[in-house]
Amino acid sequence: MSLLSFCEWLAATPGSIALHESRYIFLVVLTVHVMTLCVFVGMAVMMDLRLLGLTMLRLPASDVVSRLVPWVGGGFLVMVISGLLLFYAAPVDKYENLFFRAKMAMLVLACVNAWVFHKKVYCSITEWDLDPVPPLGARLAGGVALTLWAGLILAGRMIPYQLYWFG
Repeated sequence: MSLLSFCEWLAATPGSIALHESRYIFLVVLTVHVMTLCVFVGMAVMMDLRLLGLTMLRLPASDVVSRLVPWVGGGFLVMVISGLLLFYAAPVDKYENLFFRAKMAMLVLACVNAWVFHKKVYCSITEWDLDPVPPLGARLAGGVALTLWAGLILAGRMIPYQLYWFG
């Protein structure tokens, strides 16, 4: 079974049809997705700016990360769940959308970036915790994360306008 076939099957399920045709539920899910994105990205940006050595320089990096990670993680979880519901409402449309594909690629790269940061850089935080300018690995992780989240938000915002650009 191809991915397109799976998306066509998914689109024909009663739940997908009901969500897609719902007058209010789809809008509630979309609103939750956008509001959670604001919380998630706001917290992630604060953390990434500390990793870049641009803000909160008097605070240990470990304090900033440990205080923001629960908000980032919770926001990410709700954002992914609401995003999956948005995909479920119109899987074929999303599958065929170049902006959606770009968004998903950037999401995977952002997750890989976070994983690499936690496995390679964060494990040595005791060595650079109080430094106003973190090591190159931390700065790279923060810069890459900011770039990917900005691109991801832009691609997500462009999803409804694919026909305008490539119609």
